[in-house]
Amino acid sequence: MLHRKIYQLYQDGREVCIFLRDQQRWIENGRIVDFEGDLVTIRYETEEDDEISSWEEMVRLESIGAVTQKLASVPKINTELSVAEECPEAEQIHPRFPETNQE
Repeated sequence: MLHRKIYQLYQDGREVCIFLRDQQRWIENGRIVDFEGDLVTIRYETEEDDEISSWEEMVRLESIGAVTQKLASVPKINTELSVAEECPEAEQIHPRFPETNQE
């Protein structure tokens, strides 16, 4: 099953985080750039002391303990979200306003 999921992520070109169980570390924000047999090639970047380094690692499929991917992200700052005109009323996101006691 992991084999199929890795292959799907490779085909989609999505950004993933991969846990390498033999090294007990995460590769964050990487892309699977090649998948052949039981070897997976992952490309990612790291930033240390204002220096960005690009890495490419080949790992065995059996070394991968977990794979995660970001589904979506929403900024925390107050921004106006776009709503399609054909979006049903029940599915629209309405802003929350603090309740005020006006008398």
